[in-house]
Amino acid sequence: MTLKTDAADIAHIWTPSTGVSWILTLRSCALSHCRTLMPTPAWCAGNTSRYVLKPTFTKAQISNLDKQAKLSRAYDGTTYLPGIVGLNNIKANDYANAVLQALSNVPPLRNYFLEEENYRGIQRPPGDIMFLLVQRFGELMRKLWNPRNFKAHVSPHEMLQAVVLCSKKNFQITKQGDGVDFLSWFLNALNSALGGTKKKKTIVTEVFQGSMRIFTKKLPHPDLPTEEKEALQGNEEYQEKMLESTFMYLTLDLPTAPLYKDEKEQLIIPQVPLFSILAKFNGITEKEYKTYKENFLKRFQLTKLPPYLIFCIKRFTKNNFFVEKNPTIVNFPITNVDLREYLAEEFQSVHKNTTYDLVANIVHDGKPTEGSYRIHVLHHGTGKWYELQDLQVTDILPQMITLSEAYIQIWKRRDDGEQNQEGA
Repeated sequence: MTLKTDAADIAHIWTPSTGVSWILTLRSCALSHCRTLMPTPAWCAGNTSRYVLKPTFTKAQISNLDKQAKLSRAYDGTTYLPGIVGLNNIKANDYANAVLQALSNVPPLRNYFLEEENYRGIQRPPGDIMFLLVQRFGELMRKLWNPRNFKAHVSPHEMLQAVVLCSKKNFQITKQGDGVDFLSWFLNALNSALGGTKKKKTIVTEVFQGSMRIFTKKLPHPDLPTEEKEALQGNEEYQEKMLESTFMYLTLDLPTAPLYKDEKEQLIIPQVPLFSILAKFNGITEKEYKTYKENFLKRFQLTKLPPYLIFCIKRFTKNNFFVEKNPTIVNFPITNVDLREYLAEEFQSVHKNTTYDLVANIVHDGKPTEGSYRIHVLHHGTGKWYELQDLQVTDILPQMITLSEAYIQIWKRRDDGEQNQEGA
């Protein structure tokens, strides 16, 4: 018998008497601090390597993913829940990691990309590089949900290389980026690469796209005399106009953070209820928007709610000199957020279900340009919440999620007869 060691954890053994090659895998034992040899036929190990590098899923496996509460054991001995898997932070890509982990826990989007057959036949023009995003995202989804990984974490390197290339270096691995900017670009780029247009839907628009009415009214210049302002308001140019528009996410504006301190000279961190900042979309609340030359009053009203609704909480304001972060805490329930009142009246009857439950919550901690990202995700099989920050995965109480500086949230519309994660 000859022994050939290729790496610290794997040895090849050739037995001339039988002509069979074996793989011995060294496994660590936490209790006795020993390492044991686990024999596996070489042909089987080859299949394992191929499966880890390119996992595949049957329709039956995909349909059972959200019913599984069982831990998987990686080949290095660690246990993990498929889908609740850490991603390497190569240098400063935690902003992208959080967004990718959030999207991987949106079942219809995930299910589409777990089956390569769904998008393999899409025809793209010669020289088009954007389809690389689709391929790499599909590969990443299959690795994140693979129940037979080598380790309990996954490298997003190939996915991020495609992001750098397709975004023309607007988003990088070595430089911190903005989670909302990345999410917006990624969803639109993915939709376009899948052949999406205004008339042609893709899995991205089917899952995330809603629609709204935007009412815009031009305001006379504030320095004009009152009589002149009143005269202008009668002109066609200053009448309110209505535009139908689609959206992939809703931007929620925070109230201006106060500058005063308490008696201990510490800045008071304000709090605001989620429903207060959702009032922007009730069709009544007006907000002034200023451009370099003109001022407008705008109000918004929803006309279609998507199966999965993304909220982006506007924490950062930019001016010519620096970026400022608003630390206001948004108080939100984890379940039972009913958005019916934000729909235009004639569209309310079309929407049978308007109640949403939270499934992902991306948090930004620290300073605007030097901060870090982490994410809270709901594991549907166990009904438990987990916090992921790059490679770190820990369980978390739902009550703790509401205390964070939420930046991006994904909410799932509840279907007929479906219970929320609390069983209600």
